[in-house]
Amino acid sequence: MMGEGIHEEVLRALVEQHAVRECLVAKVDGGPAWGLSIRLGGSGARWVPVRSRRERLRTWASLTAVGRFAEGVGLSGFTVEL
Repeated sequence: MMGEGIHEEVLRALVEQHAVRECLVAKVDGGPAWGLSIRLGGSGARWVPVRSRRERLRTWASLTAVGRFAEGVGLSGFTVEL
């Protein structure tokens, strides 16, 4: 299901089932792009990045764009790491 990342459709289903515990938005490799990762378990669980259909990691150009995506899949909030 989530090998190296999680697809949008699966993320949407997990959000609907209230299975997502935490969401983190951070810069990708220190560059200008932003990435979104989720954690399904407690604090010891690993972060799973959101991926695109073609790429291993989905990125966004701005926090506003990540916010629109998060709202679209039903996430109520996320933590930002600068």
